[in-house]
Amino acid sequence: MVINTNMAAITSANNLDKSTNELNNALAQLSSGSKIVSPADDPAGLAESISLNAQIGQTNAANNNVSNAISFSQTQDGYLQQVGAALDQMSTLAVEAQDPTKSTSQLADYNAEYQSLAGYIKTTANASFNGVSLFAGTDDSTTGGLAVTVDGNGTMFTMTAVNLGSTTAYTGATGATITTTTLAATALGLVTSAISALATDRAAVGANEAELTYTGDELGVLSDNLTAANSNLTDVDVATESTKYAQYQILVQSGTSMLAQANQNPQSVLKLLQ
Repeated sequence: MVINTNMAAITSANNLDKSTNELNNALAQLSSGSKIVSPADDPAGLAESISLNAQIGQTNAANNNVSNAISFSQTQDGYLQQVGAALDQMSTLAVEAQDPTKSTSQLADYNAEYQSLAGYIKTTANASFNGVSLFAGTDDSTTGGLAVTVDGNGTMFTMTAVNLGSTTAYTGATGATITTTTLAATALGLVTSAISALATDRAAVGANEAELTYTGDELGVLSDNLTAANSNLTDVDVATESTKYAQYQILVQSGTSMLAQANQNPQSVLKLLQ
């Protein structure tokens, strides 16, 4: 029996130290809700999680852009519906103004209403959404429709443009008058052309909205899956970690008792010296 080197105490201390570290690690994971409390816990997992978090942020940002673009398209279509109603009424007025039994003063009344509706369409051509023109038909670089970022890699989707202010079909209708039967007949042809252009524009806006809606749904699914993948890497399994916590708590308690016992063992040498 030796007293200078107490191997039992040394072994017990080492085991207690390991159990204490594991207990602290389990406690840190449970309190934080994360499996990766420090980079040393899972260096590769941490690197992958950082990449996934960046992709999630980029995907969600793109989804926000798409949602705003959908709102832009819906606003466009709402205005175009009202423009369509105005053109319908203008066509009705143009037909009624071709009645030869109507007097000049009556035609002037019809024309007054026609011009009011034309003014509404001209005003609508200047409408904007969050400071961006709805119907100028150009983006900031004047190259066409608005370009929307549709994924985390910066892929762009250029929306089909709508222009109420300079499209010939619209300006022809809004610039016409119906003060005579002859002018009314001409105006009717121009309004009919404008209605045809409106139908094309609303179809284009609908196509924009449909594609953006599909893209938004796709981005939502991608974001959910990226989040799930990141969760698998970083989120702690509470049930498993609670079991480990209980296990190491018992080991720390028993290790403390065994270390105390190991430190008492050398005292038995004293009996040999009595």
